[in-house]
Amino acid sequence: MRRSVARRLYAAVATMAVAGATGVVLTMPEASAAVAGGATGYATQNGGTTGGAGGQTVRATTGTAIHTALCNRASDSTPIIIEVEGTINHGNTAKVSGDSCNTAAGVIELKQISNVTIVGVGSGAVFDQLGIHIRESSNIIIQNVTVKNVKKSGSPTSNGGDAIGMESDVRNVWVDHTTLEASGGESEGYDGLFDMKDNTRYVTLSYSTLRNSGRGGLVGSSETELSNGFITYHHNLYENIDSRAPLLRGGIAHMYNNYYVNLTKSGINSRAGAKAKVDNNYFKDSKDVLGTFYTDAAGYWQVSNNIFDNVTWSEHADDNNPAGPDPTSNTTVSIPYAFSLDDASCVPSVVGQTAGAGKGLKVSDGSCSPTTPTPTPDPTDPTPDPTQPSGTNLSLTAGADGSSKASGTSYGNVRDGNLSTYWSPVGSTGSVSVKWSTATSVSKVAIKEASGSAIGSWRLLNGDTGAVLTSGSGAGAITIPTTSLKKLTFEITGSTGTPRVAEFETYAG
Repeated sequence: MRRSVARRLYAAVATMAVAGATGVVLTMPEASAAVAGGATGYATQNGGTTGGAGGQTVRATTGTAIHTALCNRASDSTPIIIEVEGTINHGNTAKVSGDSCNTAAGVIELKQISNVTIVGVGSGAVFDQLGIHIRESSNIIIQNVTVKNVKKSGSPTSNGGDAIGMESDVRNVWVDHTTLEASGGESEGYDGLFDMKDNTRYVTLSYSTLRNSGRGGLVGSSETELSNGFITYHHNLYENIDSRAPLLRGGIAHMYNNYYVNLTKSGINSRAGAKAKVDNNYFKDSKDVLGTFYTDAAGYWQVSNNIFDNVTWSEHADDNNPAGPDPTSNTTVSIPYAFSLDDASCVPSVVGQTAGAGKGLKVSDGSCSPTTPTPTPDPTDPTPDPTQPSGTNLSLTAGADGSSKASGTSYGNVRDGNLSTYWSPVGSTGSVSVKWSTATSVSKVAIKEASGSAIGSWRLLNGDTGAVLTSGSGAGAITIPTTSLKKLTFEITGSTGTPRVAEFETYAG
């Protein structure tokens, strides 16, 4: 779970001399002129994704300067916006040490940190043969950058061959208006363009171009590594990709308004129980764009209003289950956030105008007419997070109990207003409740996870009567019928790891 965004003004004049020596320029806290709009899709859940909003704005022209900016923060969660211009490569990316960072040479390392925005500005930012690695981190935004030709073999190598790679308890990442590209497949030394592994959740990839690669990206490193999920892909261009557009192992993903061109082997590969909601996409000149491929571990999909233009389909076999030639749904997927769909027929045009770095950060509101969004407001007067219920958190004055608690955790941690403390059940399922001495009216709930959490399916119960008020999966904001009760129970009915509930917030409206 991301740490709360601190709004601090630093008397950092003394720091500027050090920063200037490494190519970094610090300003007083302000919103980056390049950061526009706000997070979309699953990145809006679990408390939302704001990156470095409210922090200092730093300019960097080298990879070393990026690392220095991270290491010069007051703590590993101090918000920061890093504006990047120029070419970042092995020659200008060194390891930098500090209490607020954990960096490495030859890769942009976002490790064990939170509340960071990296945004390309000016003439653009190109990460040349240098990957971006996000590990054990949360609340990260990457916007308007190009990452190209990252290799896992040959020379030079970086980030295991992934353009952008996430692993090990990553939460809330928004990657927007980026260009991710390679110059071949695995035999040429390249791996995935956009990979997520080892309990990575609440990620959105939007308005980006992924091209000229053997592997577009994956969610989950094996058929038994099923801790990842809640990923949104929208308004992206996948072009000249062999496979993995993406490969899903377990979890839930939502793909809408993407343009897929020349997928030569397979496209959306849903495996090992994964569920893909596939809405209003345009598939062109491609093969096996949706299904379960190269395994007998079945995945599932819900399809609506897609266009299949010159798409070919292979024959069914034990380890090959294409959804076509007439794709139909074999599951249903409930999406917890609002989104606007462009008609599939205009997707090639809309994506052509918006996807990738250097496109002016244009977006679409479902009208098939891209526009440039309003820049993010000054963080001294921020726009409220639409996924966060308004009003007083009623849990702060409530009691708490539950079915079981793991060693070192407490029921009371879910209503103490502290995101660094949490409750876990003994095992992968269990329940925690907030309770009041008199009947209290509740209509909205916010469940917030701690780092490393793996909440799967859940039910919200009226603790007085046992009635199920609603059910779902993952963390985030929940709306229920207005109910007067003395006890409200959050029951986790399934998870792939250890659930960790940091806050069980309740609101009257």
